[in-house]
Amino acid sequence: MSVGLISKTELHEGSTYYAQGGISAVLSKIDSIDQHVEDTMEAGAGLCKEDIVKSVAKESKDIISWLLKQGVEFTKNESNKHSKLHLTKEGGHTYPRIVHAADKTGEAIQDSLIKKVKEQSNIKLFTHHVAIDLITSNEKETNKKKCIGSYVLNKKNNLISVFQAKFIVLATGGANKVYLYTSNPDTSSGDGIAMAYRAGCDITNMEFMQFHPTCLFHQKAKSFLVSESVRGEGGQLLLPNGKPFMHKYDSRGVLAPRDIVARAIDSEMKIHGLDYVLLDISHKKSSFVKKRFPNIYEKCLKFNIDITKNAIPVVPATHYTCGGINIDINARTNIKNLYAIGEVAHSGLHGANRMASNSLLECIFFSRKVLEDINKCKNEEHIDIYNDLENNKNKKVSEEVIIKHSWEEIRTLMWNYVGIVRTDERLLKAKIRVSMYKKEIEECFSKNVISSDLIELRNLVYIAEIIITSALSRKESRGLHYNLDYPNTNKKALDTIININIKNNIKLYQEK
Repeated sequence: MSVGLISKTELHEGSTYYAQGGISAVLSKIDSIDQHVEDTMEAGAGLCKEDIVKSVAKESKDIISWLLKQGVEFTKNESNKHSKLHLTKEGGHTYPRIVHAADKTGEAIQDSLIKKVKEQSNIKLFTHHVAIDLITSNEKETNKKKCIGSYVLNKKNNLISVFQAKFIVLATGGANKVYLYTSNPDTSSGDGIAMAYRAGCDITNMEFMQFHPTCLFHQKAKSFLVSESVRGEGGQLLLPNGKPFMHKYDSRGVLAPRDIVARAIDSEMKIHGLDYVLLDISHKKSSFVKKRFPNIYEKCLKFNIDITKNAIPVVPATHYTCGGINIDINARTNIKNLYAIGEVAHSGLHGANRMASNSLLECIFFSRKVLEDINKCKNEEHIDIYNDLENNKNKKVSEEVIIKHSWEEIRTLMWNYVGIVRTDERLLKAKIRVSMYKKEIEECFSKNVISSDLIELRNLVYIAEIIITSALSRKESRGLHYNLDYPNTNKKALDTIININIKNNIKLYQEK
């Protein structure tokens, strides 16, 4: 099997690389698969698919074993009491079950896997290439839509090519750059979700955008996340006057699920007129803090914050897209031969609120499922594709200032109107403004030279529209979606499913 791997920047650039906390797995004798399932289901606020949760939890131990074989060096347990690997605890988990590589888990996993990829002769890498849109056709026998390739922009020469394939796997990450403040890298502009939506895929539960409670608050820190494992190891959330506040919001305190902690911080900041709150781990031994959190320690030190002596100023920021392209247990979408894995997809594992450290586990689980499913498929016929997307000749170059201004306006609008706490009035105003932006951007896209920035801006406005439409359709508060006009949670847990081909975009509410 020959594989083409397309990356819009360097191969490592993506949210996985910056994942600090770890990967959840049932390895301890005091833990159980049933407990992992129960914790995940509770965090997901009734919208997790139980069969998916059970399948992922059951394979967690085997996935860790596979990663170890690929050369990932997880932190060992020196005491060797319940597990050979060191396990830590994060919000929502009953027991310590987070396997980690110090506080650079994502980097350790990705570096090992990239090394393996580069050793394979059947994998060709295309870095600095940006997918523009998916190419589909209809089967003669069934008239079912199937994916046969993608239009791709080469950023080095600005030429557009057709990449044809029998099977296409989207692993493009989340859409969190649609918000002004995020812990994610600049690549997280929702490209895969937007492309799949335009192609006709079902997009599910995009109103559930997870805000990580603790990102470093500093003018020059940009989007540095302070891992949830800091709280797992005893870190406390405090007001600037030193008073704790989480006990007022949840009996689990700082280890409550992320949606609760993020709303609590947001509430305290609004009540007291604060720019930030404090995360304090300085009461722990200095040697422990430096060894357990070397990356966080060094990063904060660059901004003159010694976390062994002082508390860390933190604010919530968008962190994870819980919704996405709807997939089944084999990562199939509703378009034949098109798969989606990782944050770009909605598998049903996370429900209305992802539990910490389940995301890396999900990535490996579904990547294995894709491989198994493709190997079972019969040979697909070859279809010639004509490049009907005009190349960038004889088009005017769009002014970068217009793209930059639109980018900032959309992200600011989403932060102010579609943030941690919502109202229908804000959502409706946001919908009107975004529809205007979308019309302008599509016109710009059709008339101007297609650039990487323009592609991302176009995808960004589609993502904003999908999130707002999903949020308006949910007449309740559940998990990460909190609407002051509907503060209660409905008895029935229902999915929001949007499809571009369905009238009014809303396809259905699917009963659990």
